[in-house]
Amino acid sequence: MAIYIGLMSGTSLDGVDGALVDFAPDSTHTLAAAYLPFPDALRADLMALQSAGPNEIEREALAANLLARRYADCVEALLAEAGLGGAAVCAIGAHGQTIRHRPELGYTRQTNNPALLAELSGIDVIADFRSRDVAAGGQGAPLVPAFHQAQFGKAGQTRVVANIGGIGNISVLHGDGSVIGFDTGPGNVLMDAWISRHKARAYDADGAWAASGTSIPALLAVLLEEPYFALAAPKSTGRDLFHLEWLDARMAPFAGAAPVDVQRTLTALTALTLARAILEYGPRADAVYICGGGAYNATLMGELVAALGGQATVESTAALGVPPNRVEALAFAWLAQRFTQRAAGNLAAVTGAHGGRVLGALYPR
Repeated sequence: MAIYIGLMSGTSLDGVDGALVDFAPDSTHTLAAAYLPFPDALRADLMALQSAGPNEIEREALAANLLARRYADCVEALLAEAGLGGAAVCAIGAHGQTIRHRPELGYTRQTNNPALLAELSGIDVIADFRSRDVAAGGQGAPLVPAFHQAQFGKAGQTRVVANIGGIGNISVLHGDGSVIGFDTGPGNVLMDAWISRHKARAYDADGAWAASGTSIPALLAVLLEEPYFALAAPKSTGRDLFHLEWLDARMAPFAGAAPVDVQRTLTALTALTLARAILEYGPRADAVYICGGGAYNATLMGELVAALGGQATVESTAALGVPPNRVEALAFAWLAQRFTQRAAGNLAAVTGAHGGRVLGALYPR
């Protein structure tokens, strides 16, 4: 058995998803899955680290320790569910929490303390997956298209996998094995921030609040003027660009708009930027499969289907055997396996790196 654990905490900053996976020679079996929300204090600490502030080095180090302990709790939950001991696991792939992503300046930063996680779990830990790709001239993101191709690609079919986490990204899996992938722009990040401000909720469950509003075409047009959307791939983005201050700067002419209508407009922004990317890079796709938290937002899914205009069927990755909220954790388990095999984990055609690279750094048990 080739058993690995993948741990993912994404741009939404809501918690950690974990998967315990057996990569059999001819198939992938998920033995256990777990989700642990972040305590409010940890979420606040990680959110504060998204922008510059005083005493950042110490604050990041302390947050990294708390994050590693939460990761260790997730590992314990996974092992308990599967009835396994840590000795059965080859390695943990732990993404860490992105607090800066500036590949154009030659760096990306994922807060983590993988040494502490190795100490607490007694299992080898592979971490820091993005840095090697950036060092090789790449964006360091998205890294999931390589896994999407391995897990969901099918000869003779063009499939699009759209991940809607805090940031949206797509993987266009062509039937000849070639892959295109990039970040399309905001996924849930702006919607979450807006509802948090106006309703004190972490997210818009099922898109219910947005569904009660009406999109504002003039505001949507202003938001779509963001230069990032017109950039050619490869490209990646994050909270460094898309945040409440970005939105507020464009909201000035719409100060009297009803907050619920802004929420609907932000939902339309995510759907439209995803749809435009899919239609440009995968115009003859046989199907579009959605993963990430956005897959559970019915209003967003309806907007996406409408924006695609019937050009492709839209389903969640559950139709391919993987629940939408497990895909990224599975991807980092897969990346950990690739590291132990000393096999490339990136796709140069996606990230723009000078070639395939073994991604990650080992912290032995």
